[in-house]
Amino acid sequence: MSTRPRISARISAISESATLAVDAKAKAMKAAGRPVIGFGAGEPDFPTPGYIVEAAVQAAREPRFHKYTPAGGLPELKQAIADKTRRDSGYAVEASQVLVTNGGKQAVYEAFATLLDPGDEVLVVAPYWTTYPEAIKLAGGVQVDVVTDESTGYLASVEQLEAARTERTKALLFVSPSNPTGAVHSREQTEAIGRWAAEHGLWVVTDEIYEHLVYGGAEFTSIATAVPELGDRVVILNGVAKTYAMTGWRVGWLIGPSDVVKAATNLQSHATSNVANVSQMAALAAVSGDLSAVAEMRTAFDRRRQTMVRMLNEIPGVFCPEPKGAFYAYPSVKELIGKELRGRRPRSSGELAELILEEAEVAVVPGEAFGTPGYFRLSYALGDDDLVEGVSRVAKLLSEAH
Repeated sequence: MSTRPRISARISAISESATLAVDAKAKAMKAAGRPVIGFGAGEPDFPTPGYIVEAAVQAAREPRFHKYTPAGGLPELKQAIADKTRRDSGYAVEASQVLVTNGGKQAVYEAFATLLDPGDEVLVVAPYWTTYPEAIKLAGGVQVDVVTDESTGYLASVEQLEAARTERTKALLFVSPSNPTGAVHSREQTEAIGRWAAEHGLWVVTDEIYEHLVYGGAEFTSIATAVPELGDRVVILNGVAKTYAMTGWRVGWLIGPSDVVKAATNLQSHATSNVANVSQMAALAAVSGDLSAVAEMRTAFDRRRQTMVRMLNEIPGVFCPEPKGAFYAYPSVKELIGKELRGRRPRSSGELAELILEEAEVAVVPGEAFGTPGYFRLSYALGDDDLVEGVSRVAKLLSEAH
């Protein structure tokens, strides 16, 4: 009998998405009758705007959309994405520089698969979204963490990035607004980081999926626009999931130099072929329309953001910087690790999150999933009443720690 492993080492090394795992566990407990409130998944609680749904209904009736279409995306959607990019960030691209993908995650994977050879290093600011490490690993790359904390609002400095750079560094992953922290770089900070990357000939992969979700005095700045000297060494990742409440429609995109987009399109032609045409037409309606529905959602998120941060900071042992974008809070719970709570002493934020789920019936994602133990990520993309009830339960439970 063969003793060779049944599963390849490459795939065995991949971890399950921690955020989706927490969300699945919360939903299973809720289905079993427990009143669980989930802060796990980054998913707007709003329905997809009606005009977008109607565009999909119309597309489903058109026979031409019942067939294969170009692997890289419908030409009209690629043009609309190029137009939207110019409108929203001032970055001018041609439709040929756009690849429409099956959600943002496919864009992340294909970007790194196209750019990296085995051993190439990618600088990744931690805390980071859970999918980035797995995509880099699958591409044969080596992730180099640049760790930040609450003292700087989870923002990395050029000095930190330079200290992490080696002769093997090929790319910088730049994410602003950030998942999981909600951190947003100012224009000045973005320009400084972009100029540093350009000076050292690095690629910049920038994830801009939360571009429209910024609050207060914060402003979104595309590093591609802010630093023209980066030239053709920028790859932009984006999608409709967060901005238009379309997580289930699975449409993202990658924008980059023509040779990168052509290579990534070749990969997609063998991996998945075209994105579902009905979803593409829904995305066309989204990116071509105005941003009024987005503005309404942003107003609600802003209100919830302020409520959540205030309530979290009222809990002894918890400190939460104010997130400037996305829809997540990332509080430190380091002071609570090791304290006694209902007869137990959680030794990590992971163990504390398990205890909260069991005792308070509230699901949060521990910082271990994002590369920085000692923290929680809570999404405030859920209803106001559930948000207040959930954080109140957590506060009541954690007040017992001693």
